[in-house]
Amino acid sequence: MLVHSRKGTWACWALFLLVFVPLFALPLLVIVIASFSTNWSGAFPSGPTAAHYTSAVRGESLQALTTSLVTAVTASLLGLTVGSWAALAAAGLKKRGRRLLDALFVLPVAVPSVVVGLAVLVAFSRPPMLLNGTRWIVILAHTVLVTAFAYQSVAAAVTRLDPMYEQAAASLGARPLYVLLRVRLPLLLPSLNAAAGLCFALSMGELSATMMLYPPDWMPLPVLIFTATDRGSLFTGSAVAVVLMATTLLVLLALSRIRTKASFR
Repeated sequence: MLVHSRKGTWACWALFLLVFVPLFALPLLVIVIASFSTNWSGAFPSGPTAAHYTSAVRGESLQALTTSLVTAVTASLLGLTVGSWAALAAAGLKKRGRRLLDALFVLPVAVPSVVVGLAVLVAFSRPPMLLNGTRWIVILAHTVLVTAFAYQSVAAAVTRLDPMYEQAAASLGARPLYVLLRVRLPLLLPSLNAAAGLCFALSMGELSATMMLYPPDWMPLPVLIFTATDRGSLFTGSAVAVVLMATTLLVLLALSRIRTKASFR
């Protein structure tokens, strides 16, 4: 920590507990408690039960979880591929071209995601690119949203790369493709891994654009949570939300372990 005195350390911990617990930890804890409850009396839910998880891990909920996982993995892979390629290409452009590319990839982040969903809906509801009513329009919208974050993460890592490694490889006769595959990408692996985790987490929790696009047979888990709570099934929705959080955290934990191993190479 940057605070070296004992009083400063305690002050930082006190500020952390006063800010983090009420604003971040407590709402999530209430959701977890609600998922094991049957009624709401007072400030917190009551009536302990685990019956809500019976429906949260089977049937429609399990199908929605599978839909979310497939959508998130596909969108993350596509977004990471496009974003990384664009970030590597931007490094070789002049300042004006790099700024133009930066603005292009920042645009999906600068506008609300519901606007991105509407744009995708309008653009792909007519032949020859008729995707409306299919799962692909949802995956495409998620890809557009996460690609911006992948580009920004990888672009920041590319600017920090030491060109000495590439110059040394080129001086030994390595072709540009070999330098890319065996020098640049391995050095970028921790950043690529972090970008993949960010893309996955964003896609798993995306709701606004998805609500405008999803077909009945491709309902992601956030949409199911929203519809459950909208119908008044708060406790069942809470259990499904806990399943969503746990799944996302497990995937991010696995990716962090891969990133840690990659950092030591």
